[in-house]
Amino acid sequence: MRYAYAITGALLLGGTAIAVTTSSNVGAQTAQNEGLTAAAPAGAPASLADMVEKLQPAVVNISTKQRVKVQNPFAGTPFGELFGQGQGGQPQTRQAQSLGSGFLISADGYIVTNNHVVSAGAEGASVDSITVTMTDKQEFSAKLVGRDPATDLAVLKIESPKPLPFVKFGDSSKARVGDWVVAIGNPFALSGTVTAGIISALHRGTGGTYDKFIQTDASINQGNSGGPMFDMRGNVIGINSQILSPSGGNVGIGFAIPSEQAAPIVDTLRKGQAIKRGYLGVQISPLGEDLADSLGLAKNRGEFVQGVEPGKGAEKAGIKAGDVIVSVAGQEVTADQNLSSIVANQDIGARVPIILIRNGQRQTVTAIVGERPSEDELNNFAQPQGDEDFSQQDQNPGQATQQALGISAIPLTPGIIRQLGIAADTKGVVITAVDGSTDAGAKGLRRGDVIISANNRPVASQAELDAQAKAVAAQGRNAILLQVLRRGQPAIFLPVRLRDK
Repeated sequence: MRYAYAITGALLLGGTAIAVTTSSNVGAQTAQNEGLTAAAPAGAPASLADMVEKLQPAVVNISTKQRVKVQNPFAGTPFGELFGQGQGGQPQTRQAQSLGSGFLISADGYIVTNNHVVSAGAEGASVDSITVTMTDKQEFSAKLVGRDPATDLAVLKIESPKPLPFVKFGDSSKARVGDWVVAIGNPFALSGTVTAGIISALHRGTGGTYDKFIQTDASINQGNSGGPMFDMRGNVIGINSQILSPSGGNVGIGFAIPSEQAAPIVDTLRKGQAIKRGYLGVQISPLGEDLADSLGLAKNRGEFVQGVEPGKGAEKAGIKAGDVIVSVAGQEVTADQNLSSIVANQDIGARVPIILIRNGQRQTVTAIVGERPSEDELNNFAQPQGDEDFSQQDQNPGQATQQALGISAIPLTPGIIRQLGIAADTKGVVITAVDGSTDAGAKGLRRGDVIISANNRPVASQAELDAQAKAVAAQGRNAILLQVLRRGQPAIFLPVRLRDK
């Protein structure tokens, strides 16, 4: 900055000297900003004012009044009554309020917002009322028409004696990184706030099953949730939903649900119908670096099947635990387009071709898509993932440090099986010790875990386990796939990196 200022100062001084020596008419000088017009970036208007003026009336403020049960921290103390302790020390009911944004999609009062904007913010809380405030300060009581927690979308309805301003969805599939976008909402209860920026990334995931967010650097803050993201033609291509921030404020990383995903869900909710999604009945893991290396496959191309639910479409099609699904209905399974989202968009009852890899060989099966069960039912089928933290190590590394994987194991016997409390017909080796400095230790393997297979081959002794580790190394791979059983849990597949030599 000092260097830049020094140059500017020199130029200004030089210009002044010339002016003094060449002209005595000081009054002829003009202001630096007189007649100045900024050049617009290519493809963007010189000003967004005209577009915003038309769009703003369709963007609304949404507020809810909630009842929240809170436990009195002074309950049971002499201060309990003073600070509002209820009879018998029962939790007290308090009122709370939430604020967000939304936008009208029809003249008769249908509004789109985020589900979390109109949901109770805490366990035991309930929403008493939803109020919609227009830009002209008109207020309407809103009714919740439908919600889809999986994609964080909700549809509201207000009644007005006259037609209301509204906006329409655009096609987010045509959006490109670098395109200009405008966000309108109510951050920090500052109604009608307009921010602009560009699309920073597409198909961005933040951990959800159906994440395909548009990432933007347009300022998104608390209260922007549910508000629209517009393209330069004034069409809604996204619904602002999340931010990534260490401080809770805008740092230039905001996420919007793309219109190509939101529009069909909104249309279904608007009709008062429930959202139905396709389902195969598989428990899956991402094909990360270790897992891909253990299989000799490219990472993030396909997803690994940890388990198959009995009686569902995947089992009936012949899909097995240990398979890698790489394509469904002609669509490749990638990090940007995961298996769950592809299957969810298939028609229930449809017969879809599925390409999978089993023991290094590609094959195609045909599955009939079922209907996705409720979240409670899915939780009953949920299995621990390969990255679960198997803590509470209780072992002596000793002999394990000499083994190829840093694992010392012995064959299963009927007596050991009884001690472990596992099925009597279980085959494999039981771990007696793990070297904590190896990847096996870091992944949480411990004494008492049973290794059923290694490199998709059954193992019944330490020698067989080490032989499979050597076979993997000979093929140029740095990780081996183990099938591990722990008491009280289903068997899972776990990639373990070979120890450094």
